Amino acid sequence: MRTRKDVFAINWMEVDALVKARHDNPHHILGMHESIDDLYINAFQPEVKAVSVVNVRNGKVYPMESDRVPGFYSVKITKCKRFDYRLRLTSESDEEVDIIDPYMFESVIDPIDISLFNEGQHYEIYEKLGAHPLVVDGVAGVLFAVWAPNAERVSVVADFNHWDGRIHPMRRLPYSGIFELFVPGVEASEIYKYEVRAKGGEIKMKSDPYGNAMELRPCNASIVTDLRGFAWTDAKWQKEKTEADMSSRPMSIYEVYLGAWKRPSDGREYFNYRELAGQLADYMKDMGYTHIELMPVMEHPYDPSWGYQVTGYYAPTARYGTPEDFMYFVNYMHEQGLAVIIDWVPAHFPKDENGLGRFDGTCVYEHEDPRRGEHPHWGTYIFDYGKPEVKNFLIANALFWADKYHVDGIRMDAVASMLYLDYGREFGNWLPNPYGGNENLDAIDMLKQLNTVMKQRFPGCIMIAEESTAWPMISRPVADGGLGFDFKWNMGWMNDFLEYMKLDPLYRKYHHNELTFSMVYAYSEHFVLVLSHDEVVHEKGSMIGKMPGGYEDKFSNLRLAYGYMMTHPGKKLLFMGQEFAQFKEFSESDELDWGIFEFDAHVCIRDYCRALNRLYLSEPALYELDDDPSGFEWINSTNSNESLLVFARKTARKEDTLVIVCNFTPVEHADYLIGVPFAGKYKEIFTSEEERFGGEGKRNKTLRHSRKESCDERENAISVYIPPLSISVFKFHK
Repeated sequence: MRTRKDVFAINWMEVDALVKARHDNPHHILGMHESIDDLYINAFQPEVKAVSVVNVRNGKVYPMESDRVPGFYSVKITKCKRFDYRLRLTSESDEEVDIIDPYMFESVIDPIDISLFNEGQHYEIYEKLGAHPLVVDGVAGVLFAVWAPNAERVSVVADFNHWDGRIHPMRRLPYSGIFELFVPGVEASEIYKYEVRAKGGEIKMKSDPYGNAMELRPCNASIVTDLRGFAWTDAKWQKEKTEADMSSRPMSIYEVYLGAWKRPSDGREYFNYRELAGQLADYMKDMGYTHIELMPVMEHPYDPSWGYQVTGYYAPTARYGTPEDFMYFVNYMHEQGLAVIIDWVPAHFPKDENGLGRFDGTCVYEHEDPRRGEHPHWGTYIFDYGKPEVKNFLIANALFWADKYHVDGIRMDAVASMLYLDYGREFGNWLPNPYGGNENLDAIDMLKQLNTVMKQRFPGCIMIAEESTAWPMISRPVADGGLGFDFKWNMGWMNDFLEYMKLDPLYRKYHHNELTFSMVYAYSEHFVLVLSHDEVVHEKGSMIGKMPGGYEDKFSNLRLAYGYMMTHPGKKLLFMGQEFAQFKEFSESDELDWGIFEFDAHVCIRDYCRALNRLYLSEPALYELDDDPSGFEWINSTNSNESLLVFARKTARKEDTLVIVCNFTPVEHADYLIGVPFAGKYKEIFTSEEERFGGEGKRNKTLRHSRKESCDERENAISVYIPPLSISVFKFHK
């Protein structure tokens, strides 16, 4: 029996903190503690009738007492050294269950982890923070760990503790802001949250920032997940992509929103990742695409955000299945020879109560000053890139998708909003950097660090920036003063080209510069030409809807537009549905308009896009020297009156040379003389006017022999037929 003296050995202030769920170091009082020759074992179990300690080695039972504070149990065992034990809990209905005490374990996260995290350089922090099934001292369970530096207390709450924040308070690790608890017996598939008590007493229920899975919206609890079980079969693919130089390889990207590509007809809301993998791979291979770019698959609560307002940065959305299902998706794509790029959103995050915002009652992930911490137009928070732990969260997150999910590329959303402190802000509503400028130095540092580390750890994962300004050297190496991206979306070309294509052909001659200006800066960056989802939403009209003229002219213009994009230097991206000229704008709430194929014109434009992709893949001149000025040559860029463009695409091999003729008016030209790079024969290998594409079938059916005649400042020329609103591609033959 315990004496009165023993009772006073308990620090009752700590017990009071436990009872009020305010204790941030419960291991200090709970669990087993040695005192010279004696042992003290304390437990807090407020929902049971009795608690006993069971010696695992010999089965001896030691009843625990709770004689002062209900729910707090203690026992002193004299003349005894440490032993393995279990807690035997007796319910009000006298049912007994033995559990392993969570407070008998030492910390799993070590000081080296903490030091690297505090410095913003723990690139595998996702292996420590979050919820991880593991075995500690021979006991299976889950390690829960979360960064909440200004919290008074954090607890794990779940079904296994009846969502009672008093049962599993977590230990604050010194000098880190990290709270940690290993809970034995918990298995994968358990749902959980963190109950965070702010310094002011406010209680917040938060999803796990590093959680690997979440419930399907509108629910938002995190789900314990083991990412180690999937059997990858893409080792050969991984090795080959690491050795590949994508700058000289073809990239035809199909941009997809998984929830609206196709939908099941059996009453389900969405297809599973596994079902989508087979359907998309078959379609993309048939169409000739090389890469798929997925609009964000990270967990998000609001469908109309299309995934760009993320609450679960480390969790694939449950809309389409489990993390293992998404692994299957990526692995299957690799087996089919297709690369996977994912959209990633490090520029901002939403204000949802369960998310990152005001995580511990203070501005943890976001900047405290709203002039830097909030986007005035988007209603979201901005990451505080100056905090090492926040920078670490983002850098590790990008690495996580390359590591755990084998993605082949990351397209970074809204980079311009990260680079400029005054982005979207009126005068006086932003804070300059220490040198008085509008550059966000912290964000720049984060981007450089991320791209450097990504190249070191996952050299086969390409980094693509969506950046809409003239910020220099986006896609140049960090060592040379650049930001280190591999590619940049060419937003300037997209805006100029679409504005040009919208014009009635009668007026295009006055805007000829909008066609040619892109070549002035074409080699300043490594570009991807994009006709993305952003251009077919919010009443901007579909791609076919932007084209001028009557029904047939719209399709002729669209074929010409796609042909010019495919032959212009730069990698290519087209958003889903535009390859078959869907008339309606993109909507996340419905699948693509596949029924439109009952009309021949849409079958023809789909076949045209397929043929364009195959032309692109089969002709090295269209991709091999994308980043080298010697791969492109204007033959005639100044014929604005007739809105004609003639140019050559080349490689180091003379026989690869292509001559492209674009006619942006509905006027045909017979026996039109154009200069050519070399004397010889030229064969028309492609034209948008083929009947199978919806054209009239008029083309250059015979070889064109050059003759010694000065034209377009060249010594040799050929005479060709140029159809109206068309593109024609001629290949050199010796």
